[in-house]
Amino acid sequence: MASVAGTTSLCMTSMSCSLKHTQGRISSVNSVSLPINGKSFPSLRSRSAPRFRVSCAAKPETVKKVCDIVKKQLALPEDSTVTGESKFAALGADSLDTVEIVMGLEEEFGISVEEESAQSILTVQDAAELIEKLMEKNA
Repeated sequence: MASVAGTTSLCMTSMSCSLKHTQGRISSVNSVSLPINGKSFPSLRSRSAPRFRVSCAAKPETVKKVCDIVKKQLALPEDSTVTGESKFAALGADSLDTVEIVMGLEEEFGISVEEESAQSILTVQDAAELIEKLMEKNA
């Protein structure tokens, strides 16, 4: 059983979730507890689990490097805006462009990206997070 905590700018001060793990992955959320304004409320249970995305933000310098490589590989104008949230498809990248982007990232960061991992990259942020994960793994 794992617990996830977070805060918001509203009256909610924290939230904790009871998660079910299956083979090293979170397979469902069993319950959510919401203490609000110092008062605790019972856990809320759900039959259909809400979808949570756990994301570790990559370092800004990694995201910037990835943005620069994407701009170069797609021959985008210097004044075009590429951010962490930019989707490769929205920038005009086809599957061949995406392969070339991944090859450029591998060369720049000295990593090797498995084909399965490369297929999961949809945004600049996805690429930056994968790069940091691979660099940490290789360190």
